[in-house]
Amino acid sequence: MGNKIFEPVILILFFTLFLPACEKMEIRGFIVSYETADQRFEQSIEWNNHNGFREITTDRDNYLLYSMGDSHVGGTANLDLFFREAQNEDPVAAVMVGDLTNGHEANYIAFREHLPDKDSLLTFPIAGNHDIYFGGWKHYHSIFGSSTYTFIINTPAASDLFICLDSGGGTLGTRQLDWLGNLLETTRNDYRYCIIFTHNNLFRLRPTTSTNPFVEEIHVLLDLFLRYNVDMVVTAHDHKRNTGILGNTTHIIMDALSDEYDHAGYMKIFINTAAIEYVFVNL
Repeated sequence: MGNKIFEPVILILFFTLFLPACEKMEIRGFIVSYETADQRFEQSIEWNNHNGFREITTDRDNYLLYSMGDSHVGGTANLDLFFREAQNEDPVAAVMVGDLTNGHEANYIAFREHLPDKDSLLTFPIAGNHDIYFGGWKHYHSIFGSSTYTFIINTPAASDLFICLDSGGGTLGTRQLDWLGNLLETTRNDYRYCIIFTHNNLFRLRPTTSTNPFVEEIHVLLDLFLRYNVDMVVTAHDHKRNTGILGNTTHIIMDALSDEYDHAGYMKIFINTAAIEYVFVNL
């Protein structure tokens, strides 16, 4: 009984007494990112301005996307399996929805070493909360460039819009949210389907310590999704799959890809002329 009381007291003392001192120490990156959401957004947009957005053209009317999240490298067995299975099925691209690493430079080096060549598999990364711990954003930015961007897939039948958002710090931030609203308002009607990828799940569907965006931010996002007919929102973060439909939008939380999870898995998204379909794959 004494230990059960003692441990929370230690945690409370840590957060109330020690955290203020951490603001000037490297360990601060263990708790939060050094950069704000707006700062990461500005760096991502600057990178986009120099490198452009990806536009893919395929001769297929129906095509396949692979998607995964929470690989938490460290371990790379499941990551290698994901890439290998994707290359065998020749999807148009693979989207990696955050917590790719645990934030350490060595984790990023390991991830990069296992990342397929873009000629064999085109990949689109997004930063998660673990990716920006320990000063991890600077490693993410140096390797991947941007965590807020779009890519477009053109088929003989239509063009589809894919939006990648940085929610790694628990919020999109004011500037990114404004950017998203303007993007949907000015371009959504030009595309058949619109799918959004981001790390943080919007809804807490089970008892968990994982965080969600601010309630006010969720209200704004849900209004945007409804107003501009966003077809699907794909997230990770919670480590356990779940799906739901709100308005016209299908909300998906994927399983974690991490080697540490018995229920590890990823998802395939099938884009068809008539509909968007998906299937979860267990490892």
